[in-house]
Amino acid sequence: MGTQARTLCLLLFLLQIFTKPAELAENSDFHLAGNYLLGGLFSLHANVKNVAHLDYLQVPKCNEFDMKVLGYNLMQAMRFAVEEINNHSSLLPGVRLGYEIVDVCYLSNNVQPGLYFLAQNDDFLPILKDYSQYVPQVVAVIGPDNSESTITVSNFLSLFLVPQVTYSAISDKLRNKLRFPAMLRTVPSATHHIEAMVQLMLHFRWNWIVVLVSNDDYGRENSQLLSQRVINTRDICIAFQEVLPMPEASQVLTPAERQHLNTILDKLWGTSARVVVVFSPELVLHNFFQEVLARNFTGIVWIASESWAIDPVLHNFTELRHTGTFLGITIQQMSIPGFSDFRVRHAGGGPPTPNRTNLRATCNQDCDACLNATESFSNTLVLSGERVVYSVYSAVYAVAHALHRLLSCNAKSCLTKEIYPWQLLKEIWLVNFTLLGNQLFFDQQGDMPMNLDIIQWRWGQSQNPFQSIASYSPTQKRLTYINNVSWHTPNKTIPVSMCSKSCQSGQIKKPVGLHPCCFECFDCPPGTFLNRSADEFNCQFCPSSMWSHKNAITCFKRQLSFLQWYEAPTIVVAMLAALGFFSTLSMLFIFWKHFQTPMVRSAGGPMCFLMLVPLLLAFGMVPVYVGPPTVFTCFCRQALFTLCFSICLSCITVRSFQIVCVFKMASRLPRAYGFWMRYHGPYVFVAFSTAIKAMLVVANMLTSTINPMGRIDPEDPNIIILSCHPNYRNGLLLNTSMDMLLSVVGFSFAYMGKELPTNYNEAKFITLSMTFSFTSSISLCTFMSVHDGVLVTIMDLLVTVLNFLSVSLGYFGPKCYMILFYPERNTPAYFNSMIQGYTMRKS
Repeated sequence: MGTQARTLCLLLFLLQIFTKPAELAENSDFHLAGNYLLGGLFSLHANVKNVAHLDYLQVPKCNEFDMKVLGYNLMQAMRFAVEEINNHSSLLPGVRLGYEIVDVCYLSNNVQPGLYFLAQNDDFLPILKDYSQYVPQVVAVIGPDNSESTITVSNFLSLFLVPQVTYSAISDKLRNKLRFPAMLRTVPSATHHIEAMVQLMLHFRWNWIVVLVSNDDYGRENSQLLSQRVINTRDICIAFQEVLPMPEASQVLTPAERQHLNTILDKLWGTSARVVVVFSPELVLHNFFQEVLARNFTGIVWIASESWAIDPVLHNFTELRHTGTFLGITIQQMSIPGFSDFRVRHAGGGPPTPNRTNLRATCNQDCDACLNATESFSNTLVLSGERVVYSVYSAVYAVAHALHRLLSCNAKSCLTKEIYPWQLLKEIWLVNFTLLGNQLFFDQQGDMPMNLDIIQWRWGQSQNPFQSIASYSPTQKRLTYINNVSWHTPNKTIPVSMCSKSCQSGQIKKPVGLHPCCFECFDCPPGTFLNRSADEFNCQFCPSSMWSHKNAITCFKRQLSFLQWYEAPTIVVAMLAALGFFSTLSMLFIFWKHFQTPMVRSAGGPMCFLMLVPLLLAFGMVPVYVGPPTVFTCFCRQALFTLCFSICLSCITVRSFQIVCVFKMASRLPRAYGFWMRYHGPYVFVAFSTAIKAMLVVANMLTSTINPMGRIDPEDPNIIILSCHPNYRNGLLLNTSMDMLLSVVGFSFAYMGKELPTNYNEAKFITLSMTFSFTSSISLCTFMSVHDGVLVTIMDLLVTVLNFLSVSLGYFGPKCYMILFYPERNTPAYFNSMIQGYTMRKS
């Protein structure tokens, strides 16, 4: 502030703008038993016009300067609380509180009042070794209203442990009780104000903001807290931050300050951010908003810090309604019965005669003209709910309740004794009382957890100028909305202040530039999902057993693919297997009943049962292909089925070879034929072939596994194909290759015996069976090379069942038909005649 302001503040200090009740007049002894003095620090004067010279020591007339209405209002709140306790309360019976109130002139006049309050009645502050028995001029100090002045004064008061209760200084520095052990406050700290502000912006999805701060500790500290908070959330970005010029007391900007202000307004005009957060005392904003009005800004959301959120002078600029919507953070609304009348109460009997020789005579004691400025804003102050007033009111009552405990007061009287500041400070920390329905106490940081309100500026004769739209609880750290906002936008809609539009569900953000709020949106591909709470910039892969579609935010379980009983292919194969099982069972019974007949003997005799039993077993185990695979079913698929089929093919092959040997090779190679028959060559061949097949099966199991495994369907990633091992096709091809080899060999021997006797000529039947087996195996291999998935399982099962049917019906079917319908051909005589006819034709 300039020279004029400093001169006035010095003059005001010398004149001591202290207001005392009639009970404690100028000649009263403030330290008589039963009287206790409170110090009050308020900011009363906003703009100096005329200043009396220091030498005259005259009291400035109330019309000689512009008074700060809120400061005067808070001063009256302290007076009202003191007079209410003295006159209408049983809180301190027999004890009267006095007060001295000082104008700190915002910043420049806070050291001198602090030293004055610490001094004794003779205005001297002695240097002592021990101040535990020292009694200063006041027992407690209420105020000041801003953090910088509070910190300055508290640095002095804390050394003497003089209790200091501030009503609107929110700086987080004051929570340091090692540095400020005597400082308490009846307002939440700046952290809660910032949290309420951030939750407000998050609620309306404003993530692109401008921050304007004053060039003082208040602006810098609060902007730093806001920056740290939005960095932690990453949901709000600051487009730019600027420092507002601090004008002199005359409120006239210098050319450099005006140029700087124009630069700020140019940037504000060009930005896409429509939300402006302002941390500044109200004095700095008069010139700023005049320029805003001159430039015709519209559609902006102005978020006010508590320092100017309910300032009636700024609200009186009614044209501000055209610039946008004004929201602010302030203390909760609370009406104090009787205070509105007290604030504008005129002193009875006319103004007292000024005492020009009394340095402590004040404007408030000399005349009632000071009330004129307050009366003009009386309606606004009443409708606003007396918000900060309640903080001053509760601060005075906190000191009174501490005195009540310290003086051991009862309903009629209190003890009469000297009060030391450190004693009172200890009791203030412990107060817990109810005031106008609110439970008041101080937490561990010396803060009173009062609720905060989010208010909107309204203009209208019958409207509350500061309408509450939400409430913030410091204990719950949650914002609760109670009223709708009346938006000053063309369509009455919520203003949009976003650097980039929000991404749709399942879209990741790709930052553009330095701000995380500026980004491009990209879709999450299938198989990934977006978990915004964990990472909104990267898509996360789904677990192996789950899948997702494009732009998914969650994964779902993949569909398991396996043969099921209700499916048409399964029903068809089951019917074929049932046909094969019952027909094979019938053939087994027929062959057992006609075991000694030539027809059964020529078909292989005991070897027929070696073929029929595996066939019967294989048909009966078809259900292992249906349903989700297990270790047992996988073992049956990979071992039993292929072994059963290989045994059948080995028997057919050796049977074809044996018939050729009997009729064509016995005479040419008698020794080899004798050796073959002596050592049961057919059974050795079957055992040898089966052993080789068994080794192939074991090798396949050892190199892979028989545990069921899931494979993703390459044609549809949403499906998991349940199979017995990952190399299912390779193992199936290996097993099929040997079966194909046996089929070719059996087909060759059968073709060589096509000229044998009719009863022994099985070439056409074996050829049919082996041809079908060979072609089906080729078809299966070709199908597996082209397709993948559950269709391979279906085709494998179908080919296996058809191969078994070809052997069962193709080889044993004709023989059973001859046994049942042509029994005359199933006699030794008939077979001998056929052999004789074959011999005669050859000769």
